[in-house]
Amino acid sequence: MLDKEGITCPTSATTTVNVCTDCYRSLINAKIPRFALANHLYRGSLPVQFRDLTWVEEMVCALYRNIVHVTRLYQSSDPAQPFVFHGNTCAHETNILSTVKVLPRTPADINGMLTVVFVGATKIEAKSLRSLFRVRKQVVWSFLRWLASHNKLYQQISLDSIMDLYPEDGTVPGLAERIVY
Repeated sequence: MLDKEGITCPTSATTTVNVCTDCYRSLINAKIPRFALANHLYRGSLPVQFRDLTWVEEMVCALYRNIVHVTRLYQSSDPAQPFVFHGNTCAHETNILSTVKVLPRTPADINGMLTVVFVGATKIEAKSLRSLFRVRKQVVWSFLRWLASHNKLYQQISLDSIMDLYPEDGTVPGLAERIVY
């Protein structure tokens, strides 16, 4: 599938199609691009019910995941915004290998990569971080079922009742132990 931004018609007799380097290499070698519709790996829009997935919910469902995620959070004197993100994110090349055979990932898997560094005069309660680390059990389960039926990479993955370890709508279980003061 091509994005309409990638197709231009400079004149009525010509049309130009712009594709990414990976797709171009595949096409000139007479191969189907890896993320082509023919491979059932369309990376387009998600159904409406999944457009508000949190990054944590995505990690619970991910075949591949990052190794570490550090959130640096500062206490604010503004009651309207009691917490402020501040800092930066670093990404480093790693060997990417999916060892997952069963999804969703357990809370221990998610917590194993999380650290929240909190800078403030008082301690923060994990429930205060709900908007940042929100997990909704039913949304995650529905998303996994949708992925299994719409993405061939998920078709061989077993879906497990690990969802019972997650709250109906709350923070990742065990998040309080991942906060550093």
